Amino acid sequence: MNTTHAGSPATQTQLEIGGRTLTVETGHVAQQASGAVTVRMGDTMLLVTAVMSSTPREGIDFFPLTCDYEEKLYAAGKIPGGFIRREGRPSEQAILNSRLIDRPIRPLFPKDFRNDVQVVATVLSVDQDADPATMAINGASLALSISSIPFQGPIGAVRIGMLDDQLVVGPPVNKMVDSKLDLVVAGTKEAIIMVEAGAKEVPEETIVEALRMAHREIVRICEMQDAFAREVGKPKVAVAESPKDPEVDEAVDRFLSERLDQALFNPNKALRESALDDLKKETVTELGPQFADRLPYLSKSFESKVKQRVRGKILAEGLRPDGRKTTEIRPITCEVGILPRTHGSALFTRGQTQALSIVTLGSIGDKQKLDGLGLEEFKRFMHHYNFPPFSVGEARPLRSPGRREIGHGALAERALLPVVPTEEEFPYTIRLVTEILSSNGSTSMASVCGSSLAMMDAGVPIKGQVAGIAMGLITGDGRVAVLSDIQGVEDNLGDMDFKVAGTRQGVTAMQMDMKIKGISIDTMAGAIQQAKEGRFFIMDKMDAALSQPRSAMSQYAPRMITVQIHPDKIREVIGPGGKMIRKIIEDSGVTSIDIEDDGRVVIGSVNGESAAKAEQLIRDLTGEVEVGKNYRGKVVRIMPFGAFVQIMPNQDGLVHISQLAEERVERVEDAVNVGDEIDVKVTEVDRQGRVNLSRKAVLQEAKGITNGDWVVTDRDRGGPRREGGSSSGGYRPGGGDRGPRRDFDRAGGRGRDNRN
Repeated sequence: MNTTHAGSPATQTQLEIGGRTLTVETGHVAQQASGAVTVRMGDTMLLVTAVMSSTPREGIDFFPLTCDYEEKLYAAGKIPGGFIRREGRPSEQAILNSRLIDRPIRPLFPKDFRNDVQVVATVLSVDQDADPATMAINGASLALSISSIPFQGPIGAVRIGMLDDQLVVGPPVNKMVDSKLDLVVAGTKEAIIMVEAGAKEVPEETIVEALRMAHREIVRICEMQDAFAREVGKPKVAVAESPKDPEVDEAVDRFLSERLDQALFNPNKALRESALDDLKKETVTELGPQFADRLPYLSKSFESKVKQRVRGKILAEGLRPDGRKTTEIRPITCEVGILPRTHGSALFTRGQTQALSIVTLGSIGDKQKLDGLGLEEFKRFMHHYNFPPFSVGEARPLRSPGRREIGHGALAERALLPVVPTEEEFPYTIRLVTEILSSNGSTSMASVCGSSLAMMDAGVPIKGQVAGIAMGLITGDGRVAVLSDIQGVEDNLGDMDFKVAGTRQGVTAMQMDMKIKGISIDTMAGAIQQAKEGRFFIMDKMDAALSQPRSAMSQYAPRMITVQIHPDKIREVIGPGGKMIRKIIEDSGVTSIDIEDDGRVVIGSVNGESAAKAEQLIRDLTGEVEVGKNYRGKVVRIMPFGAFVQIMPNQDGLVHISQLAEERVERVEDAVNVGDEIDVKVTEVDRQGRVNLSRKAVLQEAKGITNGDWVVTDRDRGGPRREGGSSSGGYRPGGGDRGPRRDFDRAGGRGRDNRN
């Protein structure tokens, strides 16, 4: 670490991470914020600010923290799309990065702190090399650490990749497309607080090794921040703890001693919550007159006793509120093909959590266009997650997806992506939607399981089944209990929410959040192994319903045919202003035609006949004329020396008058007229690309007459010749019995004498 003073009052420090220098500066800009830093690595630069309100909020029982990651398109030299040409709703990636900042810092504030805190990370410049997401997390920790806000950090964050089967610290962003692992880890010097990962079926042992590597870097980053805060930091605001009332606590404890377990330990969520509500009302009614001046604390004491009892029962007896053991998974049922007109569907039920997943297949043109700072411009695989209020028995207005819904949808998408076939293997855009019909914990992992089954039901050739499971953690009195398949009450009252998804070959996605100040890597390693065992159990249930993709797609799904053409021919298929491609769609009846820059043409149709017709039209437009092949063509122009016949769209050839018939033809009109369709053989394609045709050769073939093989000579004026004989059987453009050769203007149809 190197600290310098870059002109009063700015202070700067540096740290090398992954072979590149991270530079942090404070005091130069945004001086009215509670804390502000600029963070730079290469040409990627962010401003991160933290601001605290002067007074706490009254009447709330949560910490009002807001974290925003602001993508400014000028950072990448882009002008926003749309009519108003300015940034609007945050992109999905910006929302996910906002969550990445929030999740590791939220546990590190005093329990009773109620002042509003807002952290804003603004991307000012981006070079597609350094990772702005981890820079934003580190910047948020620094801004909070040097401010008076009572942040109990610092934390460090680092991204780990896997290139050429080697784990890499802070890999370049533009190399991550080739990485088998994309792991973001945040934590303190003592423990890990947050994990976010996407992986291409990476073994659990490698994941643990990557976590250890990440934490070593986190320790270095935290030490740098500690030194920086000691130099420029402000004194922290003191936060008073809520007073305890032992008299109320003892009274509540006595009242609940024989009642709490009866209400609390019930496998049915609705009945359990109803019983607890009734018991709480009964407690307040019974003890309220005695503690009339302390009713708010009375309710708080009741909630505390419920939490203590749930956690104590798990730690002491290994029993959970629904009677399960710590490694036990709730009953699972899987149903596929339950919706008649969709392209694929599945209903996954685990306990009282139920997810309905639906697949829609579209053309390549249905890709999602991304308007953000990343390298990726389009996305052909999408997973969207919806959480309607009825899923938890609530009545509230429906709104557009919030950060939680977007985060859960993205996690499931990341988990499924490694098994999705490539565009070349399966030329479709794939959209998955998961509707949560009932929620009692781990809905994001239920959406992974349901979506995997739905894709198999749709006939998408995925590489394998993907399942997910959520793990919980209870700690206390030096004891630790890791819970498989947590339900809502265990998520709410526990210390960890750790989601792991993958195939039988390895992990495809991970996400971990803590409510305490971190977890050791050894405990994480145990949770990862326990998750693997649970994942395999779930996949067995899924395989019993549908173990491999269906061989046939739904009759309502579009059919896609891929045609490869030369990139130079793309303009011919599109035509001026798209005229030709629209005509092909209209004439063939297909639903879509999408053309890629490499010459791949993807035809979408509801039936095979229309697709085959469009394919033939495209091949006719772009195909190369083959010497020696017969074509059926249409006479489009007549000249004194022969007829021009269109054998392919935008391709005609000359049938010299000597090649119109077996007998001698005096006038071209004696043999053919404009509009006639005749069979011809290609006898030559000269060096200028002009095509010479023969009708005589086709007529002779029909009679079984062979005059030798037609060949193309290398001579300038050479025409088709018979091997071992004279050239009298074929037309030579440079001479012959009908006079000198005439060049022709294919556009105007005019002939001109070629003699000097």
